[in-house]
Amino acid sequence: MALGALLLALAVGWLWTPDLDRATLESRYAQGPADFTEVAGIRLHLRDSGPRDAPVLILLHGFGGSLHGWEGWVPALSAQHRVIRYDQPGAGLSAPDPTATYNDERGIALLAALMDQLGVRRATLVGHSMGGRLAWRFAAAMPQRVDQLVLVAPDGFASPGFSYGQPPEVTVAVQAMRHVLPKALLRRSLAQAFADPAAMTDAQVTRTHQLLLAPGARDAMIDRMRQLVLLPPPILATIAAPTLLVWGEQDAMIPVANAADYLRALPDARLVTLPGVGHLPQEEAPAASVAPVIAFLRD
Repeated sequence: MALGALLLALAVGWLWTPDLDRATLESRYAQGPADFTEVAGIRLHLRDSGPRDAPVLILLHGFGGSLHGWEGWVPALSAQHRVIRYDQPGAGLSAPDPTATYNDERGIALLAALMDQLGVRRATLVGHSMGGRLAWRFAAAMPQRVDQLVLVAPDGFASPGFSYGQPPEVTVAVQAMRHVLPKALLRRSLAQAFADPAAMTDAQVTRTHQLLLAPGARDAMIDRMRQLVLLPPPILATIAAPTLLVWGEQDAMIPVANAADYLRALPDARLVTLPGVGHLPQEEAPAASVAPVIAFLRD
């Protein structure tokens, strides 16, 4: 018994993954103090590029992601658009929400406050996965502020473990991330998001891992899961904004078959699928995935 306890203690000690210093992370992954702004009491990490008088795009990253995931799209998009992207509270380099509120309603209010602060009356929202759900929830709640929607493998329909009207169960294994998150484990998890794991670079893995170790980031991730409450699909029928769905045909996380649900529910939507691409088109195949987005925006 004593030996077993000792081995368990050694294993926990070996796998224990402490937070990283926020100042160190900002020196690595922020461009400078101008990257940060306070909105609704939250210190947000934000990038704002492209002509200030051009139509506005706001890019919303997915669960566990950051604004860095859009790097492959920004040069092409910012040629003709003002491109705003930010880390959600408690993700990337953004500070956790001091109220510890991470539901969609809080996300909608924060996005509206950010637009007001930046002087943006209307914008096209581009959202990936969780960010896609936030984009269409915002379009349903504030249609007067949305021109178009680009939804990249969006989240939002019920699936195993996720029901309408009630939060999912957060397992003990997920809660253990607060203390144990070795890079090798994260690498295996991230590989599932790529159709070709060889397309995943060590720099991507390192950045994602280190940003998840920002103070409060893992607590925020778990709280965000606990507060997730999906709404039934009829809300989609209220969205008038023209919508482009972009989906990797080899998406193992949110399958491309889900696109049929969106096409049935949204009044004005079209679909582009990408062969040989997984859940992260903007990272796995940036040139191929941004091309139909640019064409859609020109229309």
